[in-house]
Amino acid sequence: MDVRYINPFIQSVNNVFSTMLATDILISKPFVKTDDRQTADVSAVIGLSGDAVGSVALCFPMGSAVKTAGKFAGIEMTQDHEDFADALGELANMIAGGAKAKLEGLNVSVSLPNVVVGKNHVLSQSKQSPRLVLPCDSPLGRFAVEVGMVVKKQSANAGAPKAAVSAGV
Repeated sequence: MDVRYINPFIQSVNNVFSTMLATDILISKPFVKTDDRQTADVSAVIGLSGDAVGSVALCFPMGSAVKTAGKFAGIEMTQDHEDFADALGELANMIAGGAKAKLEGLNVSVSLPNVVVGKNHVLSQSKQSPRLVLPCDSPLGRFAVEVGMVVKKQSANAGAPKAAVSAGV
């Protein structure tokens, strides 16, 4: 696992929560996701393409998602609010975009966000790209960032292409 691909996600999630939500987060020990079990109720997913292919998912229990979306939007919000999914999708977009800017030597594009709402839903992972999970705690509640990507092109000073599992918090 190459920290050159992990650290941009860690830095980005810290930066987004600090600047956009005025909220500090505590990142627990990362771990590799070994199965498709899911405990999230809401996931905002961004696809990655180009020199690195995979996805970034911002995964919340419902209570944390509602508090986070409300804080970001600056209004009290419920899961039924018309801007609920958009707020979480935009946060995921900012995290992916911030990390993308720090993936030196890689030309990576990010997709539009997709937000999945449903108790204990499953985001299936690719066999070629297991996900690294970064569990996060904040005053808004617990959440996790899952990132799985395969680096197809290495920067000029790196070795042969290899799979990289990375996650931002």
